[in-house]
Amino acid sequence: MLWIPCPTCGRRPVEEYRFGGELRGVPDRITDPIERDVDYVWMFDNVAGVTTERWFHQAGCRRWLTVRRDTTTDTVLG
Repeated sequence: MLWIPCPTCGRRPVEEYRFGGELRGVPDRITDPIERDVDYVWMFDNVAGVTTERWFHQAGCRRWLTVRRDTTTDTVLG
């Protein structure tokens, strides 16, 4: 089971959270504002390895967290 450390509530099971997606940037080569928005919302990297993600603690303190997670081992790094 995946456990996510919440700064307010402590270490809690993943079932208490809602996944908010990868935290990523938009490539500089995309200059049109609408295309940048589409890229940011819909284009995911789906990295096999360490990635930075957003999680919402909906069953706890109701705050957003930024978490670094290794997707290959499903462990939270910080």
